[in-house]
Formats: sequence, C-alpha cells, structure tokens
Amino acid sequence: MTLTTPALLFPAISLLLLAYTNRFLTLAQLIRKLADEERTQHHEGNAKQIVLLRRRISLTKRMQLAGVLSFLFCTLSMFALFLSLDLPGVVLFGASLVLLSVSLIYSCWEIQISTNALNVQLQDIEALVASGSRRSLSSKEHHDHAE
Repeated sequence: MTLTTPALLFPAISLLLLAYTNRFLTLAQLIRKLADEERTQHHEGNAKQIVLLRRRISLTKRMQLAGVLSFLFCTLSMFALFLSLDLPGVVLFGASLVLLSVSLIYSCWEIQISTNALNVQLQDIEALVASGSRRSLSSKEHHDHAE
C-alpha cells in the first residue's frame, strides 16, 4: 500500500465531519427553540421531541467522535507508511476504515430518529388540522341551522 491510499480518504472524511458539524448546529438550534417555546407555553408534543433530540445529540456526538478518530487513524497510517512501516500503516488504515463505517452507521441511526421526530411533528400538525376542521364544520353547521 502506498502513502496516497489513505490520503484518498482525507477529503471524504473532512466533508463528512463538516456535515456532522452542520447537523450538530441544527440540533442545537432546535433544542434552543424548543426550550424557548417550553418556557412560554407548555406543549404536549415537546416531551416526545425532547427525548428524540437527546438521542440524536448522543448519536451525533458518537458519529463525530468516530469520524475524528477515523481521521486521526488515517493520518497515523500515512505517517507509518511515510516511515516505511507497512504493517502498522495497513493496520491503522484498516482501523480508520472501520471507524469511518461506525461513524456512517451512527449517521444512519440518527437519520432514522430524525425522521421519527418529523413524524411526531406531523402528527401534531394533523391533530391541529383535524380539530380545526371539526371546529369550522361545527360552527358552519351551527350557522346553517340559525338561518
């Protein structure tokens, strides 16, 4: 294996870490918004969202950690190969690939939870729409009977 093989992962891991950072920032923004809403008015669906957000933050932390470790092992692999230590270089590169895979698995898991959180939000909206349409039908029927 040559020094350029692990170097091929550098752009991919860098972009992945950037995407993970964006996810983390979005989660932080959602949590702050939810906290502000909860302080002003208690909403029943917020409790479900808080549980899902806590899981997502935990998974995001794990996927970031695995991604950073993958990047570190990739760098160490390149360094070992630079020093002509082929076996340690190959082992470190293999560990880097495993950590990258773990990071991607955590990412898939976080996406699944994110989708569930959106479904909770959609259920709340559907309930509001249904109760709103029932109220408007009820007031329309009341109006029709009055005439």
